[in-house]
This record gives sequence, structure tokens and C-alpha cells, in this order.
Amino acid sequence: MEYSETNRLSRLTAILIQFQTKRIITAAELSDKFNISKRTIYRDIKSLEEAGVPILTEEGKGYTLMKGYKIPPVMFTENQANALILAEQLVLNNKDSSFIKHYSDAIEKIKAVLKESEKDKVNLLAQRTRYEQNINRERNSHNLADLQHALTNYFTVKIEYCNESNQVSSRIIEPFALLSTENWLLVAKCRLRKEFRYFRLDRVQKMELLSEKFTSHQMSLQEFFDKYH
Repeated sequence: MEYSETNRLSRLTAILIQFQTKRIITAAELSDKFNISKRTIYRDIKSLEEAGVPILTEEGKGYTLMKGYKIPPVMFTENQANALILAEQLVLNNKDSSFIKHYSDAIEKIKAVLKESEKDKVNLLAQRTRYEQNINRERNSHNLADLQHALTNYFTVKIEYCNESNQVSSRIIEPFALLSTENWLLVAKCRLRKEFRYFRLDRVQKMELLSEKFTSHQMSLQEFFDKYH
């Protein structure tokens, strides 16, 4: 299939965005995403390299950008910016205060790279959009941001946990997954019980990230559900 030069430039830009969102990406992944041949992807990668983008090949893994290289900020269309503003309102309905703060900070950075005309529009939309008066909703946890950090960096965590019988126990856990329900649920390997357990974040009374790291649990979330449910 022949692509016009405009389509090709759009695809090259989209490939650059993929490099912003993933540390390593393969030709097969790019080929599947853009529904083109690997041969075309190889040509696109070469074109980006010739344009001065420092793309490195990690043998047996894929492509990555040279460490420290910064791609100019991504420009959002008006519809994309509007979708992010709506997502912010849904986030404000969340019960974890740390998650809301970090998301709101990210939205402010996104607004900063918008064109002036789009900036005025998204600010107007933010002022005129409300989801069930969510701004004043009660927050019952504030540990989500730290748990996300522990989960992705494999840090063990010490918690003081209150169960349904109001009994408090101290646990060392290995965070595995976070599930959004009416309350946030953490799936973690509990060293006290020597098995995976669910922990409601609103029942975590104290939490401390420890310096000790654990070995990554080599399974996907779906594999966990298949094995333990």
C-alpha cells in the first residue's frame, strides 16, 4: 500500500511518540500498531536516524532512544486536550488524595504546552465540567502514589493493616497490582501469611517503603487471576 508524504510524516511523528512512552520497542510492535510491514518500519527508523534522532539498537530486544535525549513536547489536538480534561474530572472522583494531586500536577504541565487558543478553551471546559460534585468528595486513602512507586521499583512495604474485625497487624508485603473498585485494592504477597492477599487502601493505617527489594513476580495480572480465582 502506498502512503502519501503527509501520511508518512504523520507516522514518523507517531513513532517518535511511541519512543516517548516505552523504553524499548520492537519493529514487530510498530508494524502491528501502524499496520505496515517491518520493512517499512526499518525504513522509517533509518529516516529518523538520518534526521538526527539517536535511536539505538539493543541486540535481541529492540530499539531505544539514547539516554538523555529529549524529544520536544508533544502537541495535543483540541479534542485530545478536552478528553484529558474530562479524565481529570473522573479522577477527582477517586478516593485517594495522592493520586489526585499527582494527576492534577500532570494536567497542569500538559496545559503548559498547549497553544494559547487551546489553553483558553480547556480552561473554560475545566471550569464548566463537574462529575457528581466530586471536588468535595471524602478521601479515605493517601498511599496510592507511594505504592505505585514500590510496585514498579520492587520495594517491599511495611504496613499497619486493620482488617474487617478491626484487628490491626503489622505486615511486610510485596506489591503486585492495584485494582480500582469503590475503594482501591492492593494485591500483594504477604510475607506473614506467605501468600497473595487483597488489601483495601482505606484500611492501611500506616505505611513505610523499605529499602529491601523483592524479586519480580513473573506473571501477568490475568495469569494471577487464572491461578488464584
